Amino acid sequence: MKNILFAILSGLLLAFGWPTNGFPLLLFLGFTPLLLAEFNIRNSEAKFQKWKVFGVAYVSFFIWNVITTYWIYFSTPFGGAFAILANSLLMSIVFLIYHIIAKRTGFRASASFFISLWIVFEKVHLGWDFSWPWLNLGNGFSEYINWIQWYEFTGTFGGTLWILLSNFVIFKAILAFNEFKDKTILYRAGVKTILLIGLPILASYILLWNYTMPQERINALILQPNINPYTEKYNTNDTKIGELLLNMTSEKITDSTEIVLAPETVFADGTVLSRFNKSEAAFFGRQISQLQPNLSFLGGVSFYERFSNPNLVNSQSNQLGENDWFNDYNSAFLIKNNTENQIYHKSKLVVGVENFPYQDILKPILGDVMIDLGGTVAMKTTQKERAVFKIKDSISTAPIICYESIYGEYVTGYVKNGANFLSIITNDAWWGNTAGHRQHASYAKLRAIENRRSVARSANTGISEIINPIGEIQQKLEYEEHGTISGDIILNNKITFYSKYGDYIARVSKFLALFIFLFAMVGIKRSKYF
Repeated sequence: MKNILFAILSGLLLAFGWPTNGFPLLLFLGFTPLLLAEFNIRNSEAKFQKWKVFGVAYVSFFIWNVITTYWIYFSTPFGGAFAILANSLLMSIVFLIYHIIAKRTGFRASASFFISLWIVFEKVHLGWDFSWPWLNLGNGFSEYINWIQWYEFTGTFGGTLWILLSNFVIFKAILAFNEFKDKTILYRAGVKTILLIGLPILASYILLWNYTMPQERINALILQPNINPYTEKYNTNDTKIGELLLNMTSEKITDSTEIVLAPETVFADGTVLSRFNKSEAAFFGRQISQLQPNLSFLGGVSFYERFSNPNLVNSQSNQLGENDWFNDYNSAFLIKNNTENQIYHKSKLVVGVENFPYQDILKPILGDVMIDLGGTVAMKTTQKERAVFKIKDSISTAPIICYESIYGEYVTGYVKNGANFLSIITNDAWWGNTAGHRQHASYAKLRAIENRRSVARSANTGISEIINPIGEIQQKLEYEEHGTISGDIILNNKITFYSKYGDYIARVSKFLALFIFLFAMVGIKRSKYF
């Protein structure tokens, strides 16, 4: 029972340390009760130790997942249940592997293994077909940007490392105190913990105080039409949407406005890609861009291509019938007077809605089942390169679509291709007024800090905002507000260390985890404490 209580405590600490209402200091000890439960089981004479460790881990991670990501349920009960149960399962498997290695190694090796293995797990979650990195630990500081200005060097994996190191320092101190009953152990551990947590925060403030904001600016108008996706969006044609966007822009545009942003798939009728120039989306994009000299319009659109040639079929094509296929795209486009239209296709896809994971294996078993998380349920077609939209000869922006904004190294691809600021277009209305859209908006601040790029965020129902390169929100429209934001976007062309080298912490962790695993398989069993 004590171990179950430890597991519950861990789950609650992790959940109540999470954005956007949590206090992240709790994350620094969130794993500690669970580690104590595992230690108790490992050093007991109980049978079925592996199952018991797996059980307490699942309790912790299920509590964490359900409290922080319950909102998926509002778009689909099945999808929400699957995401919570499956992610809890994966986390528990990682913890079980740690238990197996801990039985064969000492404290330092097992602690190093768990930290590196968890980082590898988070890295895998960023790249495989079942990608769900929402609860990657480094995301937990998104509301406390003054603590993590050093993310420009480490990305969110620096935050993951920080949290796990702190947990093991506290864990080790508790074990040592239980063994020797010496209060000086707790005093020394307290000092170590304060330094481990405090020094990175101090370094962050030093970076913040010494950061010089770039001077170049571009004025943007961000539209938040607030169209309900369940009752309005797919029952309103592109003509009415275009008229709405045109009216919103006409009312608020100024002589200094250089770019107008509209949300993801704001034009949702389904436009034939090859006929885009004759579409309603292109027509109203041109109408808006002609309101002002040198004005650009960036918005979202649903594209498709239908074809009968089997040679054109790819792994992301959808079949309608014999010799009848179509490619479906969730795309961004930019229109500017007297220039060629620019198009980008979303390439980090939502599992189930836009991506059928591991089709070759699962499709023969499941058929054409897709998890309906809201919107048009079809396999989307992606593109390989992180294309940027050129606004002027010296100014480009990243056309980031919705889910793509939670991928750190992925976003650096836009920056390395010349993006001076990040444009995020999204539609977060599927989950209602829950923590989902607030967490998604909060994570955008991480991308700003990592790349030292401002963010212009247009969300259908909110939250729309302008974020500066240190992660501060300059302007904001709350959820379910209809309106616009007009403001200056700070431009930057310098490449940060993280933008250049990406998730190097995860790459190092792969080698460290493999080395310790091999060491454990051939090593001699160590002391149960150290």
